[in-house]
Amino acid sequence: MVRIDPHEHGAALFDLDGVLTDTASVHRAAWKRLFDQYLAGRAERPGPFTEEDYLCHVDGRPRDDGVRAFLGSRGIDLPAGSPSDLPGRETLVGLGKLKDRYFRDAVGAHGARVLDGAVELVTSLRARRVRTAVVSASRNCALVLDGAGITGLFDVSVDGVVAAELGLRGKPDPATYLEAARRLGCAPRRSAVLEDAVVGVRAGRAGGFGLVIGVATAADPGSLRDSGADVVVRSLREVAVVGASPCEG
Repeated sequence: MVRIDPHEHGAALFDLDGVLTDTASVHRAAWKRLFDQYLAGRAERPGPFTEEDYLCHVDGRPRDDGVRAFLGSRGIDLPAGSPSDLPGRETLVGLGKLKDRYFRDAVGAHGARVLDGAVELVTSLRARRVRTAVVSASRNCALVLDGAGITGLFDVSVDGVVAAELGLRGKPDPATYLEAARRLGCAPRRSAVLEDAVVGVRAGRAGGFGLVIGVATAADPGSLRDSGADVVVRSLREVAVVGASPCEG
């Protein structure tokens, strides 16, 4: 059992997909639908999008970065495009928007399932005056939180929309986590990060956060440890809260 002690950590910063909700699987399905469809139309017919591709090139990254990274792994270089590009246009933005459509359609039809232990852990943290935040590369963070019915459990949300507005670089850069800690009024060294993606764990370590917990719902536990996780769990049920203390920066 991993313990978060409020005397040491006055804030807990959670990734969304794969940590709080099961929407990582919805993202994977949307990415696979997008890329397999796109690659099938290429003359060179590169291999299909795989689970390894998701973890290596897409998981935890801003959407356009994920498109760029995966296509680059197949030797494909597309123009960035512009915000006005329609979904499906052959640009990073256009393909990213089509993936976004697939994801939103799936969440709209089926909702978002909260992962085991998530509500219990966040509720326990808040009861002990630990401040909470969601930090996600997704621009659909609000949609997912609402669909899962857990919006009210978090003091702060720093998502893909906020990152774009502020010009914050995506994970593995720690900028979004640092912004969340700033908004919570708690120093990084007194904050815990809970992440399921390698790039997110790297962001937590690079940001100087006091505790980085890897949540191995998809990634290999060893890869999370190698990327800088202090500890790795399989589920948030393996994380407990002890003691009580307000956050002091």
